[in-house]
Amino acid sequence: MFFKLTSAGSLGMFLPRMLGSAGLERFSSAQLVQAVAIPGGTLTPGQVAKYMTPLLVPPPMPKAGTKRMGSKLVDYYEIAVRQFAQQILPAGLPATTVWGYGPAKTLNPKAPKIFNAPSLTIEADWKRPVRIKWINQLTDGSGNFLPHLLPVDPTLHWANPGGGTAGRDTRPTFASTPGRYQGPVPLVTHVHGAVGVGDESDGYAEAWFLPKARNIPAGYASSGTWYDFFARKAGRSFGAKWGPGFAVFQYPNTEAGTKWYHDHTVGMTRLNVYAGPAGFYLVRGGPQGDDAVRDTRNGRRAVLPRTKPEDSDKRGRNRKQFEIPVVIQDRSFNTDGGLFYPDSRTFFDGVTGPFIPDSDLSPIWNPEFFGNTLMVNGNTWPFLDVEQRRYRLRFLNGCQARFLILDFNAIPGVEAWQIGNEGGFLDQPVDLTTGNGNRLLMGPAERADIIVDFTNVDAGNYVLNNVGPDEPYGGGQPGVDFAPSDPDGTGQILQFRVGTGYDKDETTPPRFLRLPAQPSVPAATVTRPLALLEKVSTTFPGSPAEVLLGTVAGDPNTAPGVWTERMWGDEVTENPAVGSTEVWEFYNATGDAHPIHVHEVLFEVVNRQPITVDEATQEVQVTPGSVPTGPELWETGLKDTVVALPGEVTRIKAAFNKRGQYVWHCHILEHEDNEMMRPYRIGPKQPGQPAG
Repeated sequence: MFFKLTSAGSLGMFLPRMLGSAGLERFSSAQLVQAVAIPGGTLTPGQVAKYMTPLLVPPPMPKAGTKRMGSKLVDYYEIAVRQFAQQILPAGLPATTVWGYGPAKTLNPKAPKIFNAPSLTIEADWKRPVRIKWINQLTDGSGNFLPHLLPVDPTLHWANPGGGTAGRDTRPTFASTPGRYQGPVPLVTHVHGAVGVGDESDGYAEAWFLPKARNIPAGYASSGTWYDFFARKAGRSFGAKWGPGFAVFQYPNTEAGTKWYHDHTVGMTRLNVYAGPAGFYLVRGGPQGDDAVRDTRNGRRAVLPRTKPEDSDKRGRNRKQFEIPVVIQDRSFNTDGGLFYPDSRTFFDGVTGPFIPDSDLSPIWNPEFFGNTLMVNGNTWPFLDVEQRRYRLRFLNGCQARFLILDFNAIPGVEAWQIGNEGGFLDQPVDLTTGNGNRLLMGPAERADIIVDFTNVDAGNYVLNNVGPDEPYGGGQPGVDFAPSDPDGTGQILQFRVGTGYDKDETTPPRFLRLPAQPSVPAATVTRPLALLEKVSTTFPGSPAEVLLGTVAGDPNTAPGVWTERMWGDEVTENPAVGSTEVWEFYNATGDAHPIHVHEVLFEVVNRQPITVDEATQEVQVTPGSVPTGPELWETGLKDTVVALPGEVTRIKAAFNKRGQYVWHCHILEHEDNEMMRPYRIGPKQPGQPAG
């Protein structure tokens, strides 16, 4: 169920549950609901053979050139989104039509122009800016626009190009229930984890643009509300020119770490990302980079697993890969190979209508979606050849709504040590094997930089498992508080084929790593209480209509605070001053965990604390007498996404240094697309900015 209510039907007595650093320990529910088959498309998981395809390691995205900006050199890319067929399922099954990023132009005209989902990895150097011309090329061979691969619900607050300049970026009004939108597709790219980036380059949700197609219908808006304002700002800031079908963004790359890029169009992110466009963006170097890691045995620079360029072939399919980005995504398929995504609300909770104008439910939007097949680096259930040595795996949970719990327990002798997360390195290496039961929770959009040591693993084939739920995550222990994922399907992620070592492993054992200190966030001067909320249909009791963010009046640390729901289109309520530091408190009044992402900043996780929730009065309060718990060991350092558990307040601290208009939101993409995203502004309004 979407809501995890107590037997009294209220969240006011909800027990907080989470993954503790000493294992999977919190409160247990009275009875475990048994796992059931996950519905999907016409191709069932049992028809998809596992471990038939070698893991693809995305090669670097080729540059289009180098530009000069004053005394600085800027790496320049031209990257487009296109539609193509990809062999995601094993050979013998049909190819899948997807979208993906790829190089529209390369410095070397003979360089392969590889379009893939996930896409090639952008490799950036610390403090060397990267400028990217993002191009929407979702057109056919005749230059006509391609409609969406998936069902677009036009009743949400979304980009709405058909509304023209007056009706774009709105929730349209309909006299009756409309069908799916079939027009040209808007896109705008966000580099998730980029810090210090101007708002014109952040991929603001209302700065989308359509492809430059021959047949855009008359009266359609070709770009979002903020596109023109940001185009002018990009021209002033770094001399870029925008035009039909493209925008040019620039990234300062001030922090080393594991970033990623994906579409961020308002009301359509779930569909656009599910169709394929996403890729890794790695920033290397600087005082918090790899070269700053030391070996505690001798004080010298430590040696981390790293792939040598000469060890990779053009498509990244080579066993001599020792540092590997790994994105895990869930998908469902039809027997023709096509992606399956629900085209009706009926799929989620059986509601067949009525919809508009007789109810408050959207006809197509589903509150969450859980694919019944796991895909890793663009293939279902691939395998990876490894040697008896250490590997650096940079994991990304790229799922729509699924919380993963990586489980290394089926690999006897393995050691897993986490050394980094979204913002770079942790305070110190975390031994997941002995300290956390060989498991790690990852919410959607979270990253984990893990050294996996196969030195003491016998030769053979082993599976990395997932024991997260096939449903919304509310915390707790798999097998006690919730049923783990289907052990024959979504409970399996990736097969490691361990062979004997061929080369001497000269990397530093992770227990001897001294990680560089991350920049500290200054003391906060403002504490901002915020709410995570769910709105139930008034027509169909128990069915969720929207998921929302809100503000909380008063100080819930000392007395009940009343929440107010805020919509995407409401005026900005979070407005930190330039140069200020704030603590944001996320009071989770829902029954599910939410991965909260704040654009533009990296933050410290401060602590968590139990709360009481009174739905009747819309009040939250920190539970009197309760004690805060600090961040988990793998949440130290700096992050850009944090798991906010139900029945708790989760506190983060961030410095807001770049003036502009940004967003914060839940990274369950179905939530983000139906009101669980809010604009926020650092500093005063900018002259000429859109009124909305």
